Amino acid sequence: MDTDLPLDTDRESIRLALLSCSVGDVVRCPSEVIFSQAKILLVKEKITGITIQLLDSDGYVARQIVGKKRSEVEQGEFNDRQLSIIKALEKVFKHCEQEGIKLVGYSDELVAYPAKCKDLVQASVFALDIDTADTYSGADPGAELLGPES
Repeated sequence: MDTDLPLDTDRESIRLALLSCSVGDVVRCPSEVIFSQAKILLVKEKITGITIQLLDSDGYVARQIVGKKRSEVEQGEFNDRQLSIIKALEKVFKHCEQEGIKLVGYSDELVAYPAKCKDLVQASVFALDIDTADTYSGADPGAELLGPES
């Protein structure tokens, strides 16, 4: 069953909607605020098997999460700590955008340059290599992924 939450949904209504869902149900949220509240309540109420979706203004799914127990997380999925680090990295990228810094990947390096540069030739004069602590590599379709033992 799909549940569409209205834009004026309060916290208690979100909670009741989540609690009334069955495994496999989808709750669609019209705003980032409601989506965030639903995520918090999903964890707080320990609800599993329910999908929460954030819809954009055109009705497309912008983001979604599924409530899972830690034992249900398959190998290859990120754990909670890894997800929080990725979120922190996304915040850093948002700060880069706000401060006029753009990033570009050249081969196996990540390079920052001032966003006011008109083209990449000009940007190369000001480019700064980013120390990614060997966590970034360029997208080479023929390359194998490096494992932890590499």
